[in-house]
Amino acid sequence: MLGSAPGLSGRWERLEPPRPRARMLRQVLHAGLRTSFHALGRFVASHPVFFASAPVLISILLGASFSRYRVEEDVESLLAPKHSLAKIEGNLVDSLFPVNRSKHALYSDLQTPGRYGRVIVTTRKGSVLDPVHLDTILKLHKRIYQMQVTVPATGVNSFNYSFSYLCLPDDKNVCIIDDIIRAMEEIQAARASNASVPLLRYPITQLADGRQAYIGHQLGGVQGWGPGGALRVQGTGAGAKGEGVRSARALQLTYYLQARGGLMDRVAGQWEKAFCAELQRFAAMHPKLGLYPSTSSSLRTDFQFSSVLAHQPLLASLGACGVLAVLCCSMRDCVRSKPWLGLLALLSITLSGLTAAGILNLTGATYNSTYLGIPFVMLGHGLFGSFEMLSSWRRTREDQHVKERVASVFEDVMLRFSGSTMLHLMTLGLAASPLTNMEAVRLFCRTAALAVTISYVYMLSFYSSCLVFTGYLETGYRHGCFCRRVPKPDRLDSKPAWYRCLMYTRYQDEAPAGNPPPPPPHGVGVGHAHTPNSNLTHTHTPPQPHPHPHPHPNPNPHPHPNPNPHPHPNPHPHVANHPVGDGHVTNSTMHPHLHPHVHPTAITDPNPQDSHLLLGCVRRCYGDWITNTYVKPFVVLLYLVYISFGLMGFLQVTQGSDPSALVAMDTATVLYTRAQQRYFSSYSPVIGFYIYESAPYWNASVQRDLLEYAKGFQRISWLEAYLNYLSDRNQSTSQPRENFTGTLRHAFLREPRFAHFADDIIFAERGPGEEPDVAASRIFLVAKTTENKREEMSVLLDTLRRLSLTSRVRFLIFNPSFVYLDRYAAAVSSPLRHSLLAVLFLLGLSSLAVVEPLVSVWLGLTLLSVQFGVLGFMTLWGVELDCMSVLCLISALGHSADCSGPLLCGFSSGRGDSRTRWVRVALERHGVPSLQTLVCYGAALVPVGSVRSNLTHTLFRCLALTAGCSALHTLAFLPTLLTFLPPSKSRGARPDGEAQRQEVECVEMNDSTRVVDQITTV
Repeated sequence: MLGSAPGLSGRWERLEPPRPRARMLRQVLHAGLRTSFHALGRFVASHPVFFASAPVLISILLGASFSRYRVEEDVESLLAPKHSLAKIEGNLVDSLFPVNRSKHALYSDLQTPGRYGRVIVTTRKGSVLDPVHLDTILKLHKRIYQMQVTVPATGVNSFNYSFSYLCLPDDKNVCIIDDIIRAMEEIQAARASNASVPLLRYPITQLADGRQAYIGHQLGGVQGWGPGGALRVQGTGAGAKGEGVRSARALQLTYYLQARGGLMDRVAGQWEKAFCAELQRFAAMHPKLGLYPSTSSSLRTDFQFSSVLAHQPLLASLGACGVLAVLCCSMRDCVRSKPWLGLLALLSITLSGLTAAGILNLTGATYNSTYLGIPFVMLGHGLFGSFEMLSSWRRTREDQHVKERVASVFEDVMLRFSGSTMLHLMTLGLAASPLTNMEAVRLFCRTAALAVTISYVYMLSFYSSCLVFTGYLETGYRHGCFCRRVPKPDRLDSKPAWYRCLMYTRYQDEAPAGNPPPPPPHGVGVGHAHTPNSNLTHTHTPPQPHPHPHPHPNPNPHPHPNPNPHPHPNPHPHVANHPVGDGHVTNSTMHPHLHPHVHPTAITDPNPQDSHLLLGCVRRCYGDWITNTYVKPFVVLLYLVYISFGLMGFLQVTQGSDPSALVAMDTATVLYTRAQQRYFSSYSPVIGFYIYESAPYWNASVQRDLLEYAKGFQRISWLEAYLNYLSDRNQSTSQPRENFTGTLRHAFLREPRFAHFADDIIFAERGPGEEPDVAASRIFLVAKTTENKREEMSVLLDTLRRLSLTSRVRFLIFNPSFVYLDRYAAAVSSPLRHSLLAVLFLLGLSSLAVVEPLVSVWLGLTLLSVQFGVLGFMTLWGVELDCMSVLCLISALGHSADCSGPLLCGFSSGRGDSRTRWVRVALERHGVPSLQTLVCYGAALVPVGSVRSNLTHTLFRCLALTAGCSALHTLAFLPTLLTFLPPSKSRGARPDGEAQRQEVECVEMNDSTRVVDQITTV
């Protein structure tokens, strides 16, 4: 009927059946959110100067707060579990036996006073007990003992402080020094007097005053004399019964300082610096000795030194990322190419980082080296948003005003970008909650959440304003790089070839030959406030019929970039027969239910010279290849291999509780730790066995229990020495309390060889005329260890704690390293578990009202698969599960959601046609921005891998694996699996004759000024 009228064209469209009521809530929410973002986009496009200048001014103002920049000094509070039993036990031990009240002996790996200096001396050849080396070491000890520091450095009130003024004194007001120094002085004196050299035993030796001293942590690399004079090497039984020492390769000396106040603490800090400088000078004068110093501030200095080393690599990362971002935003068409947007995206991320840092400075927060990972969290999320916006901009209609194009970009992208931002904030926010027991993880996630929030706001304001400005440049046909107006083809023909290549563009009046314009989308008015751009799809959802034709509202008097007043040869340039062109589609968001029946068109490009390089590769090559029937089995096999290796690594995950694994390489902490592991790994650190309640020590059964607990350890026990003392005097060890305590106080502790045990016993008065009770006491235990020293210490800690729960004697065990070992695995892994469960819960909850359920299921499975792969492969790469790797795993949740979420939503948005066709469409629309993000992100990671730091190596490996696993899932695994797994593309299809479309007539009426779409009824 109407189809036969001249000048009118029409076709029949199938009437859409009513949608299920279950989707009504999602549709209402989607429509409201999209309308809101459309209005926000128009508002930003109407005030671009304000939204571009405000973030810059705020960043400059907040950047001035760097005068308040402070660095975290308490590394233990960062890397150790915040709430642990070991910290409670440490406080109890310090209240009972404070180190400042020890008057005889200290154990360098048991007591950790505020300040100390420590050095390991090794020999290149020979033994440290050789006469030459022994004299040199004692000379070094004398120089350190006499070393002085001047505080303040200049001025009338300057004073010289020596070690004798700063040290911890004993009961004779003499500095407490290591027992090995006394033993070496005895050996030197015997050699000087040609007397017999006293036998030095290992690990417990006897000094000249008859006192037994443990030197297992002071003498290392020991070779002892076995039975019959046979040589016995350390670790094969040497020292089990105190055999004599034949030679030793290493020696450890510790110098304890006391910090009684602010001034003394500053003096002690200056002494530590002078201590390290003196050792460097001494090592230069004695090249046959190797010196490895360590002080109380070494761990903090070396931990923060990673940030200093990463300054230049971070700048190189920014430069490399900027170059690739410019290339990713460039096209052959110089007008539609937008290279500056790549740099402006990085500038937006930089400004958001500067703003977040300013807020931290103003709030008094401190910095630490784990914050090196925050720029990469911001970079991955910000680049994803910027490339998605640019891709959406290229799909908008060029004949629209810039404001309408920006509004269409917001309507298409911001719902998806906001969803991924919510995932980031959910994962980081829960890890930053009080549920997290690791302070470094909590601070990192809190700061990263703040940075991501500001980056999101700046992407909506600053970057969107830059997109508006470049849109006006495109409307005026100005060069995307030089901002110069591009001449028309008739004037460009007379220019040189290089000039024509540089200024190449396509004016809209150049209609592509041999490709007639396809019909417009049916049922959609061109001038509607929310104009769907349908270059990718034809939408068959019928709108409400309009009784009268409505004219096309034109907010811009010159909507076309073409300055000619003649009508465009193609009345609908936004409609093309290829998925990615100059038009725009509104159905590709994270909420794909506004257009339930969408059909992709033929993939033909009328202007192949305008296509982006990566887009052309994906459209013409990769999309067809990855969906090829013969390629799919190999991709599935690759995924099975991926899962297999991930499982192999997952079963070998180890915890990394050693703080030295997070410091810069070639520093004092690393060198000292390596020397200690090499020469002092045969015995565990000294473990304090503390009996913190009064116990009947005179009872024979209690004595047997305590001796049984210490059985199998090398031990320094006042109880065992006292029982042997009573046995040697033919006295019973089971005596009444008064006799037992009286002999202990008035006879045993007054003998010089047992006087040092007075530091290990606390007496409590009972009443006048009565012997006091032993209120608390301690003994020292040392266990034989192998190479897995920290793992064995963790097992030993758990074993003795379980024993303390069933023992009649109330005791606890403590060593400073227990602060890092105690429940470390649970403290490190709990933020990751909480974040993962929160994301899955959010996806499940959103599927009820926001996201299609199948999209939530697919996205949740993808996040689990990426996390599983990253965790497994990082273990195979030699990365332990420490706080830095857990931080990367938490951020990987958001990164993988950024990459795979849009692809899944784009695929699930369509109905009808084949799965393969929709996979190709989703790859073209969302796979290309994800690929651009991954390319720039990977280039930014490369310089970080060159930093000589254990922390940055862990960061580089985990983030590189995150990017690689996300790329595999987005570009290979998901496109293949979606071709034969749900969601179905034939939902609502009817068989046989019922599948024929019933169409309403869409009448196009053309005149000389505008195009009017009129919907008529039949």
